[in-house]
Amino acid sequence: MAKKAVMRQCIGCGQAKEKREMIRIIRTPEGGLELDATGKKNGRGAYVCRSKECLIKAKKTKGIERSFRMVIPEEIYQQLSEELGRLEDR
Repeated sequence: MAKKAVMRQCIGCGQAKEKREMIRIIRTPEGGLELDATGKKNGRGAYVCRSKECLIKAKKTKGIERSFRMVIPEEIYQQLSEELGRLEDR
């Protein structure tokens, strides 16, 4: 029996895609946010497509803030954008 594909919804564009096609953003136990390219780190997670456009949409619609129920400073968005840029280049 074939394994069923695990689907997740992007908090930017709202499209459902396979989990491995997306990047997970996690809230660490200390309260910080970081990208989890492996999808295996501990913490509450939300998924975003592997594109800066979706990260920008998630910021505009406050999708990340809603997912984690917290206010997110501009520096965190900058950090996530830079990390995502590095992952896009791979």
